[in-house]
Amino acid sequence: MHTKIWLSSPHMGGNEMRYVQEAFESNWVAPLGPNVDEFEKSIAKYLNVGGASALSAGTAALHLALILLGVKSGDEVLVQSFTFSASVNPICYLGATPVFVDSEEDTWNMCPKALEKAIESRLAKGMKPKAIIPVHLYGMPARMEEICAIAKHYSIPIIEDAAEALGASYKNKKIGSFGDFGVLSFNGNKIITTSGGGALVSDAPELIRKSRFLATQARDEAPHYQHSQLGYNYRMSNVLAGIGRGQMEVLDERVKKRRRINAWYREVLQDVPGVSFQTEPGDEYFSNFWLTAILVDPEDSNGITCETLRLALLKENIESRPLWKPMHLQPVFQRFPFFGTGVSERFFEQGLCLPSGSNLSDEDLEFIKRVLLKIFHLKNKAILT
Repeated sequence: MHTKIWLSSPHMGGNEMRYVQEAFESNWVAPLGPNVDEFEKSIAKYLNVGGASALSAGTAALHLALILLGVKSGDEVLVQSFTFSASVNPICYLGATPVFVDSEEDTWNMCPKALEKAIESRLAKGMKPKAIIPVHLYGMPARMEEICAIAKHYSIPIIEDAAEALGASYKNKKIGSFGDFGVLSFNGNKIITTSGGGALVSDAPELIRKSRFLATQARDEAPHYQHSQLGYNYRMSNVLAGIGRGQMEVLDERVKKRRRINAWYREVLQDVPGVSFQTEPGDEYFSNFWLTAILVDPEDSNGITCETLRLALLKENIESRPLWKPMHLQPVFQRFPFFGTGVSERFFEQGLCLPSGSNLSDEDLEFIKRVLLKIFHLKNKAILT
């Protein structure tokens, strides 16, 4: 059997170990330190924002963003339904209510029409939402111009969940830099990784300073340990930040490779009926294509479904993954409001993420292609070069 082909595994660039070794040699192996400082600077520079706070996870970043926006128990937060649960959990940590917004067909992300409908509905009930959380799914930019215009009209701040979208841009502006806050993830399967970790970014340096304060247990300036408000143990270790420094140096290379893999899949599957891709709606959209995501319509694919495809790939030791199950369908969140027409439900029913790691070899790709074409009963084609 072919060696396991993962959906998206870590891909080191070469300098990560040098920065980690520096941490060991200087004995900066605890949270904070020179690697954290330099990692934060590199993130802020890359996104062209005022500052970044390196944290233990993207979830921690979202939690802090909500706290800094004053979200409390009883408040409501508008959030994209078609996402991973980490986009929603921090809302509930604070006792607030998530109000789910459906996706639109083109980007698969938050639908501006459904968003405005949700806002009007909540305002009619005397509830002004405290924040809007669009998600740039699988690296595809959401319709940020429209979403930002709506947010500005109703004076509601935006927290961009850019956990999957580092390196993507919209109208030549980096994703993660549109909202009042941007949230990044460096989990092991992301486009770059720190093993585990995340970051909060903002154009407001004072808010980033406050996030660092809260993330280090909210310790007041005093010779003794004094705390005037609740804090959290959310800061990134100096060792892991060393990995992040090395990863930032190869980020653009990783984006190029993922985009090449996406183009390769499109070529391989171009003659397959019933298969469509998550696609950039226009030239103003630049996805990092963290994961190549497809839809398989069994009415046109001779009865083949995304689950048929997933199981057939699994049998050949190839990992793939269903698209996110919308949050409004999740048992833990079903009681919360939802605004939409079922677009995300159809995507979930028909969707699959294909292996997209930047460390996939030509041999891996050739094997994946042979399996895919066998499943769809097509004649093999020469591998693209």
